[in-house]
Amino acid sequence: MKKWLNRLIGGTDGGAPASTAPAPVADTAAAAPADTGVDLAWYRWLTASGEPDTGGGDGAVLLERLHALARDPAGAAGLVPRVPEVVPQLLHSLADEGASTADLARQVAQDVVLVAEVIREANSAYYRPITPVKNAEAAIVMLGENGLRMLLARIAFRPVINMPADRFVRHAIPRVWDQSVKCALAASLMAPGLSTGVFECYLAGLMQNLGLVIGLRLAGQLRSEGLLPGAPGFAPAFVPALLDASRQLSAAIALHWDFPRDVAEAIAAAGQPGAAHLAQALAQGDRIAKLRMLVDAHVLGENDALVSDGLSSFQRRCFGKLDGLEH
Repeated sequence: MKKWLNRLIGGTDGGAPASTAPAPVADTAAAAPADTGVDLAWYRWLTASGEPDTGGGDGAVLLERLHALARDPAGAAGLVPRVPEVVPQLLHSLADEGASTADLARQVAQDVVLVAEVIREANSAYYRPITPVKNAEAAIVMLGENGLRMLLARIAFRPVINMPADRFVRHAIPRVWDQSVKCALAASLMAPGLSTGVFECYLAGLMQNLGLVIGLRLAGQLRSEGLLPGAPGFAPAFVPALLDASRQLSAAIALHWDFPRDVAEAIAAAGQPGAAHLAQALAQGDRIAKLRMLVDAHVLGENDALVSDGLSSFQRRCFGKLDGLEH
């Protein structure tokens, strides 16, 4: 896992690894979510929760488990699957300045699923080709190096985040993956205006929900053990605490996997006052993606104040670009 991630972010196998110390777990009581209203609405829709309750104490054991996993990132990383073998091979070629488009196309051709993914991406509404792209070589030219790296990252993360779950949260996991993809793209679009890395923002967007997926799966396990009666409470204080604990876990695993420290720190700090630019881009992308999903699910209207007044003109254009996004 660490080797292919080093290639993905432009490093080499022989370089000094980043620190594997877990990211500090934030005090969830002191955390300042970027937009609690959007988070509450999204979580309620995500989990099909009923009306808000006033307790939320039944979620305390889940928060404790997430904090414990954040202190043991190696153990937490063992809970998620590995990536397809063709991905690290391609990432190695992307790091080789002598590799031609034809070389990349030949490697893509080794995996028929990857061929379809590359061609579909090049023909997507995001790239809007004048004429349909019909082969892998033309698709790679359309995507460019950064676009191909983003696509490979998404392909690699899909089985990691969109993994099987029990019947309690089976419907929620695909929604989390959908939000991850939309957040990654939205954060990458926010990056230039905040003078931060486009690909780093994309990577942070894909990664930030990994802790939430683990948390949702863990909730099902705790229910089966009789330690978590029913669904975690939809108490206003519980939801931001759960999302924050999940981000801290994602950040700890990111450091364990040798992600750049600024990416891991952005995941941990997204939505907090005075955060670095990468964290700001991630928080903005996260909010835009959640609003897009709530509008698409008809939970909110296109003209809802959260969209019309809560987003800048550029953010609204990004919001529109996420419409119909396939992943």
